Amino acid sequence: MSEYHCLVSGLPDISFDGSKVNFSIEKFKEDVYPGLSSSDAKLIDLFFYAWDNENIMALLKNGYEADMKRVGHFTREELVELVSSSKSGDARTNAYPSYMYDFLESYFATEARENVMYEDILASYYYNYAMECGNRFIAEWFGFCRNMNNLQVAFTARKYKLNVADCVVGDDEITETIRTSSARDFSLSSTLDYIETVQRLCEMDRLEERERQMDELKWKWLDENSVFLYFTVERLYVFLQKLDIAMRWAKLDAETGMERYKELIANLKSGLTINDEDYQ
Repeated sequence: MSEYHCLVSGLPDISFDGSKVNFSIEKFKEDVYPGLSSSDAKLIDLFFYAWDNENIMALLKNGYEADMKRVGHFTREELVELVSSSKSGDARTNAYPSYMYDFLESYFATEARENVMYEDILASYYYNYAMECGNRFIAEWFGFCRNMNNLQVAFTARKYKLNVADCVVGDDEITETIRTSSARDFSLSSTLDYIETVQRLCEMDRLEERERQMDELKWKWLDENSVFLYFTVERLYVFLQKLDIAMRWAKLDAETGMERYKELIANLKSGLTINDEDYQ
């Protein structure tokens, strides 16, 4: 296993809100990624594949000129080639991860069906692929994220009396238990020590605060499970995940602040009374 003393030592500390980070994921791709061994680069690629998944769905929904909000591991041209070749039934190449081919073959075989949540199907292929990456820490991270997502979906489905089995993704033992259990905690309290926290958060009415605390739970998992990982690819992966979380909330907070500012100005112009507590 390679160690990256200089790369890790040169990374800035990250706070949850991103206020102390003079760094970006694009800078990581430019400055850090080229210094990785080929095997470690493939592990970091798993992070960027999540963005590629979003872009693949955008291409399938809106055509090859669809907007792409974030560039993952692959360029637009590469993803267009992947989708086009899969649609034509061309032979696979080693240039793309196998799960993308698996999903696209399934998509083009069933795209005429209605009420199919293709994003969930892609997510299932993605998680299964990532959890077979051969790196214990990263595989467990993806397992944790999948469990978190499934629990959120399952608790929400119960709240609105939807079929839980239709909403969760994956085929492991925990996922099957979520699908089939009628217990309040899906009979998983002894297996997942965070299930009560997730259930409590799912009962919150304020969606933004719920999402923030979900991300804080992920942040905590990263801290607790990387204590003894110092200069390895796992430490770089932790940094990348934290950077993504921190910058997302920094951006959201900035957007929220701007919306509140615009609302304040609009209310002043209209002569309405402003409640100071609303803008604190």
